[in-house]
Amino acid sequence: MRNSRAPVFITGFVLIGAVTVDSLRTYAASDDGGKESFSQCAACHSTDGSAGVGPTLKGIVGRQSASVPGFPYSGAMKRSHLVWTADQLDKYIANPQGAVPGNAMPYAGMSDAAQRSALIAYLETLK
Repeated sequence: MRNSRAPVFITGFVLIGAVTVDSLRTYAASDDGGKESFSQCAACHSTDGSAGVGPTLKGIVGRQSASVPGFPYSGAMKRSHLVWTADQLDKYIANPQGAVPGNAMPYAGMSDAAQRSALIAYLETLK
């Protein structure tokens, strides 16, 4: 009796895991999820090319760090010589001070991986 129930439990566990992973992919690819995540950034960053407290995030994916003309970047950001790939953005958004120690962005980071993924997917649309 015990052995006949084990496969059902394992199958159920795998199914739940598959649904969870699929849900994260759907959330990450969703414009609404990315825009919702961006709300944490919107007080300082624009998506239309204009400068604010922080540099615009329009065209950020694939761009060299500290490269928006006229924006007063911190010395740490200027010395970082990063290219904002999806992986690099993920590290930076998760922990800005850990990724670029001494940068001037007063943001503690976004701990939720699904939110970061959604945000990066949204940023990739800002050409």
